[in-house]
Amino acid sequence: MQPAIKIDSAVTPKANQIAKIIQKRRPLANKIEIVETTLKNLSAALRHLERQRDQLLTKIDDPGTIGRLKEINCSSIQRSIDAELASLNNLKSRFSRNTLNIGVVGRARQGKSRLLQSLTGLTSAEIPDGDDQHCTGVRSNIHHNPDVEPYAEVWFHTERSFLDEVIAPYYEQLHLGSRPLSIQEFADFPLPELPRELGERQALAAAKYDHLCRYHQNFPKYRDALLEPSPYPIKRHQIREYVAQDTIDRRRIYFNYLAVREVKIICPFPNVDIGQIALVDMPGLGDTGIGDAERMIKILGQDIDVVLFVRMPKSTGDFWAAEDIELYDMANSALIDLPIKEWSFMVLNHITGSSDNRRNCESLAAAIAEKHIVVQEVIIANCADSQQAQTEILNGILNYLTQRIEVLDRQYASACQDRLIQLQRAVKSELEKAKDAWRLTSKDDWFPNFVILFQDLWRNLTRELESLLSSMIVNRDTDDQNFKIAVNSAIQLCRTEPEIPSIEEIRQKRDCTGALEAAYAECLHEVRTHLSKRFLTLDIALKESLEEAKSKVVNVLKTHGRLQRLADGEGSEFLQNLADTIPEHLDGLRLGFLTLATFDLQYRGLIQHRIRKYLDVLIPDRTPYKLNDFWSEAIPPFSAKVERSEKILENLRKAQAEAVNNCEKELKNLLKEPRQAGFAIVEEFVDRVLRAQGVQTEWQIFLQEVASDVWADEFGSTIARTQLRRDWMQTVERAEQAIELERVSFLR
Repeated sequence: MQPAIKIDSAVTPKANQIAKIIQKRRPLANKIEIVETTLKNLSAALRHLERQRDQLLTKIDDPGTIGRLKEINCSSIQRSIDAELASLNNLKSRFSRNTLNIGVVGRARQGKSRLLQSLTGLTSAEIPDGDDQHCTGVRSNIHHNPDVEPYAEVWFHTERSFLDEVIAPYYEQLHLGSRPLSIQEFADFPLPELPRELGERQALAAAKYDHLCRYHQNFPKYRDALLEPSPYPIKRHQIREYVAQDTIDRRRIYFNYLAVREVKIICPFPNVDIGQIALVDMPGLGDTGIGDAERMIKILGQDIDVVLFVRMPKSTGDFWAAEDIELYDMANSALIDLPIKEWSFMVLNHITGSSDNRRNCESLAAAIAEKHIVVQEVIIANCADSQQAQTEILNGILNYLTQRIEVLDRQYASACQDRLIQLQRAVKSELEKAKDAWRLTSKDDWFPNFVILFQDLWRNLTRELESLLSSMIVNRDTDDQNFKIAVNSAIQLCRTEPEIPSIEEIRQKRDCTGALEAAYAECLHEVRTHLSKRFLTLDIALKESLEEAKSKVVNVLKTHGRLQRLADGEGSEFLQNLADTIPEHLDGLRLGFLTLATFDLQYRGLIQHRIRKYLDVLIPDRTPYKLNDFWSEAIPPFSAKVERSEKILENLRKAQAEAVNNCEKELKNLLKEPRQAGFAIVEEFVDRVLRAQGVQTEWQIFLQEVASDVWADEFGSTIARTQLRRDWMQTVERAEQAIELERVSFLR
């Protein structure tokens, strides 16, 4: 968003009026930007609608529906959207500017440059003029700033814009074949020859081709300019080098203008009452360069508030020529919504002295209406006379701007707004056709049959899950065989492979530690950790037992609940995958599946703390098998090490055996735990998915969404068709939302 314009009470009343006009435009520019976004979204929605329509035509077989879908045609609407986006872009550019812009238009050598010099105080050094050839090479925007010395900012073409906007039109109009794809290609390769089959327009084509040759032959002289950053600041004495084709003394040595897109000149105007006014100098028309007319039309449509046509009648006699009418018609095509007659003036350049053309100026002024050139006013003034330019031309234009520009803005904006409303109505009419295209038929009404099938499934599912619970409760308080086998295997390994150090290993530890007591403590740690590791294998048995219970539930769900197509995997994996398919708003049903899927039995949580206390006999500070009493006995010194090592081995065997025996007793008391836990979680699952309040309704909602997978043979194709229709209607609704009236209104 651009900053608000400050209105200075110290400036002249007219300048203040202009500032207020510009300030009032800003909010409209912001609103127009929102409408642009709306139209772009609408265009995307309509393209999606047509793509979906084309896909539907390959998937449905109802002749009536097919015929109605084919009747939907958004092509003309898309063209209207493109046109309105272009119009809105012009309107937004108009309302976003910091200045009111006066465009000066005319064929070459009519006095356009002299008029601009008179209005701005600049000279031919900055605004080139000439009597023999086209002199101005690029568009210049001249801005008033009373507080600075004149300077300029140059906007260069990028390599891409140079190829697209300058070079490509020559290749297209002159039928030169494929345009160059890069700057290097344009520079390195010779130009294609001009075709000879252009008929009567061969001479004109040859003249245009010469322009292209100028770009090509002089490319090394301006190539570096295409690489310069924009804007590129230059001083006053440098301006001519970038806007003109020749020097003041008429030597054609300047080529920078070929790389320039536009130049902004900032200087103090002689008229202090001008305020935020800019003058736009466009290159004189009538030369044979390609694209000049198109660029003029674009500039007039986007950047100009008032246009001045400049015409200098010959002193020897003159008339309104076809070129004058053509120029007027081109300008009139710039804004369809705002006829050029509402915002244009004709300046007839009065030359004094020996070649005085006053009579011919008056003659052309009198005959202008006969040629259907309609403007607000015809002004006869000497463009080279600064005083006349200020009083006869500029003052009248400023009065007109302050009095009429807001009316013109409203007229322009209202015309655009009216077309947007018409577009909105056309879109709604087409979308009504889209909504009516797919009518419900009797074969689409599958819900009554679904209700019957659901009730049958519900009876089967509840019966089988209750039956599963009954079978599980019979065995709930019996030993779990998987777990029992795992316990017996672990105990057997503890006894057959106790991992107790040998006498030799004990002696080595004593030598390493320097004390038998330390060696004994180290041996206890090793035996204990080996023993506790044996029991970690019980974790696998616990999981297998629980997974067996879950698999029984899954078997019921797949067989009697018909859910086998809804998720992959077995056991916990199937339950988790199925839970993921249940919508979050069906929280009761989803909770039931998640509860069973994520429940787990672990050795560390169920068993470890129960048997860990029996390992105290293998902890040095807690074991009752001490060495202290043995050390106090009188033992001959040479046999002391041998006897003490044997004592350590004996204590280790006793402590390990005691720990294993106690763990075995404890584990045998836990053999029923896996079945009890399995039954408990299955019963909890059944409570959640069958008995909880409202869960039957959640089942019905869920199965309705996935009915084509659950009952594929009964109505798989019908539900697929219903889903297609639902998707179609949602696409239509999104398009309707994009074109709501308030979204395309920027004047309300």
